[in-house]
Amino acid sequence: MRPPDLRSARRRHRAGPARGRRQSNEIIAFRPLLDPLDLTGAVVTFDALLTQTDHAKFLVEEKRAHYIAVLKGNHPSLHALVKELPWREVDRTRATAHGRDEIRRLKAATVPRLPFPHADQALQIVRRRRTLRTGKVSIERVYAITSLTVHQANAADLAERIRGHWAIENREHHVRDVTFGEDASRVRTGGAPRAMASLRNLAIGALRLAGWDNIAEGLRHHGRDMTRPPAALGLT
Repeated sequence: MRPPDLRSARRRHRAGPARGRRQSNEIIAFRPLLDPLDLTGAVVTFDALLTQTDHAKFLVEEKRAHYIAVLKGNHPSLHALVKELPWREVDRTRATAHGRDEIRRLKAATVPRLPFPHADQALQIVRRRRTLRTGKVSIERVYAITSLTVHQANAADLAERIRGHWAIENREHHVRDVTFGEDASRVRTGGAPRAMASLRNLAIGALRLAGWDNIAEGLRHHGRDMTRPPAALGLT
């Protein structure tokens, strides 16, 4: 079972400038969205914005779940500590995505007394990407922490879970941001953000089921003929 979409929640909860209306974001929406779910034994993955001590305690102590949390500048001391670990001495796990287009290498190390609730292992993820059109190569290093011990998840297990996280990000959130311009949407009040997110998900899901890997191309194809969208939805 997939967790609720925290990005859509940000838009549902975000208030306008009117006085007295509560401002909100993904951080505030985290607990209310996950609280009703049975997460016992589940592993929740999230990006740096949601790497909060209260979230870690909530997941492990109350929901009996685990987490994999990305570290960035919002935790500068912890990020620096993890970044400066002797990673050259740690064995790596390698995975290839999209053929030769992207290679990911993950290293995991057990670090006693990490200054974050229930953190047991530190992770280094290196992504090497090559743009097929231009041949340009880029390398990105990302650091993370997890409550999973090495006995519960080794480097290969963690790499698989992180690939699953990015599969959702690339196949849904990236499409919604880039193709549908969701982050630039001015629809922010009432139930409209949820409705628009549902419509975007409907369009993406329908195109995926119809065999379209490139959602932008699928939208262009269906936009050229008004009879095609109803047919794709099984309405004709």
